[in-house]
Amino acid sequence: MNYEVVIGVEVHAQLRTQSKMFCGCGTAFGRAPNSQTCPVCLGLPGSLPVINKTAVEMAVRAGLALNCTIRSQNRFARKNYFYPDLPKGYQISQYEAPICEHGWIELAVGGAKKRVRVRRAHLEEDAGKNLHGVGAGRSLVDLNRAGTPLLEIVTEPDMRSADEVVAYLKALRDILMYLEVCDGNMEEGSFRCEPNLSLRPVGQREYGVKVELKNINSFKFVKDAIEYEIKRQTKVLNEGGTITQETRLWNLDRGETAVMRTKEEAHDYRYFPDPDLVPLKLEQEWIDAFQGSLPELPAARARRFVDDYGLPEYDAGVLTAAKDVADYFEASVKLFPHPKTVSNWVMGELTRELNNTGTAVAASPVSPERLAGLLQLVEKGTVSLKVARDIFPELYASGKAPEQIVQDKGLTQVSDEAALVGMIDQVLANNSTQVEQFKQGKVQVLGFLVGQVMKASGGKANPGKVNELLKTKLG
Repeated sequence: MNYEVVIGVEVHAQLRTQSKMFCGCGTAFGRAPNSQTCPVCLGLPGSLPVINKTAVEMAVRAGLALNCTIRSQNRFARKNYFYPDLPKGYQISQYEAPICEHGWIELAVGGAKKRVRVRRAHLEEDAGKNLHGVGAGRSLVDLNRAGTPLLEIVTEPDMRSADEVVAYLKALRDILMYLEVCDGNMEEGSFRCEPNLSLRPVGQREYGVKVELKNINSFKFVKDAIEYEIKRQTKVLNEGGTITQETRLWNLDRGETAVMRTKEEAHDYRYFPDPDLVPLKLEQEWIDAFQGSLPELPAARARRFVDDYGLPEYDAGVLTAAKDVADYFEASVKLFPHPKTVSNWVMGELTRELNNTGTAVAASPVSPERLAGLLQLVEKGTVSLKVARDIFPELYASGKAPEQIVQDKGLTQVSDEAALVGMIDQVLANNSTQVEQFKQGKVQVLGFLVGQVMKASGGKANPGKVNELLKTKLG
């Protein structure tokens, strides 16, 4: 039987606040275990939570960017369950009255546009972290993360493939990072995604039994886990079995999913309004003020890069995925107004060196001014394109100006006609066979002869001038 895949996604995005959701403890990653805790996030009797205003502001900005309706009346609830990393025995979240709802994100997948609906985005606090295998037969709990503000973003089951899920997650992550409300670090758990998927016979309206996937910390593993789960469920159904509603972990080492627990329904959590937190009322004027302060988001910026700079859609998508990269590109284009050339260098040489050194573009040793300076040397004919590419790693590593490197190494391009003619005459004398082939109509030999002249000049010859002189010499 043929099945249709139905996928929805829950994302927990950690908000970039300095303090936790309901107390003043810090949120910095990697501190000593249990060093960022207080009676509130430890759940001690008598402690009272206070809502973090900055977290609310970040949630509103994110909701607006996701085309959501912002509820003026929303409130927090207690989600009751018992686990060692949840000291209160409940998690403060939002249930019946989330802060954001009914939004959408538009994706480009396989050359087609697709809209994924956002059902809701609500504020909640994070749990702590269980540390297993730290000693023989024991586990420990680190509550530094307990109480950290999260924005949980839940989609409708609108996706139909692993590729669509990855495209959605990348688009969502880019938006949140542009807004500077989440750092998007999947390895540190700042951006955690939990796909849920089911299969149904093609043409059937009712959804199948869904399975939720956890423990996935990269886009590649999201794709791998979903594709594995599709194959697993297809095999079970084709063999006459039934799918159990459950949560499964992605086992990276084995490349497969494994049962974690059977999935709870909402009523199992016994939600009820938190009596320690009054309902949160947001004035419409306050909400509207954030709408006008939103930055240009990735999709809009990519369209502008195509329209204003004439870039291919691929280049525009790559350059605008991260705000810092897009800013770097635009700063460079202001200094060297040849967008496609700048795009090639940013996506090529610069990105390669940044990746090799693990450096963010904002901290690049090659500033937009330095990159533009190098490209201007090529444009003026001071150095060849090959030389510019060859010296880029040194430009990156040394912090020197491109003009200084060229001067120190004696790499100034040779455009003097008399000097070039001498090299060309020698190359023609040494390659009489190729000269004869050219005269017999094998014009592609010209490239070989240009290469020989460039080699003889140590890469310093002006290739355009060499081409011109060679054609004259060869008649």
